[in-house]
Amino acid sequence: MQCFAQALDLVDDPELIRVYEEHHRAVWPKVVAALRAAGIARMRIFRQGTRLFMYCEGPDGFDPARDYQQYALDPECRKWDELMRRFQRPVPGAPAGAWWAPMDLVFDLESCPGARTEGAAG
Repeated sequence: MQCFAQALDLVDDPELIRVYEEHHRAVWPKVVAALRAAGIARMRIFRQGTRLFMYCEGPDGFDPARDYQQYALDPECRKWDELMRRFQRPVPGAPAGAWWAPMDLVFDLESCPGARTEGAAG
């Protein structure tokens, strides 16, 4: 299993941000099923102001640039993707043609010498 992180900006409009979050409280079931079918085991999106940070986990070899959009091959999922894009903007400095911009891993507590593993007593 590998993890990846990406960033995206929302349009700076409080009403659009409210609607965007409302959509994400009721993600279409077909979208959830298609993301799972594409291999995504865990996905979390966080917001600070207009900046979104998405954390995902997928199988080894998963390439977000290639594999993430597999879900959009389904017409209903493509509609979701198109709907979400009206709320979103690529972050400054995003690679040409990228929507969600990949983020580099800077620190991983689990890889530190002496780091506790899951299940260890606190």
